[in-house]
Amino acid sequence: MSTALKKIWNVFSSILVVLAVLLALALVGVRLFGLQVFSVLSGSMEPTYHTGSLIYVKDVDYTRLKAGDVITFMVNEDTIATHRIVEVVPDEEDPGVLRYRTKGDANEAEDGSLVHYKNVIGTPVFTIPKLGYFASYIQHPPGTYVAISAGAFILLLLFLPELIGAITGKDEKPKPPEDGPEKEKKRKGGSHCT
Repeated sequence: MSTALKKIWNVFSSILVVLAVLLALALVGVRLFGLQVFSVLSGSMEPTYHTGSLIYVKDVDYTRLKAGDVITFMVNEDTIATHRIVEVVPDEEDPGVLRYRTKGDANEAEDGSLVHYKNVIGTPVFTIPKLGYFASYIQHPPGTYVAISAGAFILLLLFLPELIGAITGKDEKPKPPEDGPEKEKKRKGGSHCT
């Protein structure tokens, strides 16, 4: 492989590695910082959170939540929603137990039931538009298989120059000259004219 082609290849492979690392951090690595990642599947919170976005949610002290805050919460075992609090409602029997009346920014009506404080997951801290489509796609087959195949293909591309060099023998380093009788003479001080 020529020197110019190797430089281009190194830049290309470096970009691929950086993109793969950034994607891994965006989808999974943020958990190291205590964030949870959710895909926005509906337009109920537009224009704040667009359909297909990823939202990053951090834990929150439920006693500090107030009207106007956006929360991510469990509606039931299978459904998670992100809506805005329109009212904090203390429990009539135990005022320490809080519930929240919520509404999607794009919805006309408030949500049908109150959110119990134990169902609050947290508050969104930032979002990445469109990445939720990709995250949702790779969570289920065939998207999972496509993602694994793409990762394997990228690894293959990264090592391709070495593989080609090994097969063709062109990337072999030149061998040092073997010690011959002339070299032996020079080492011992050999003959020379004066």
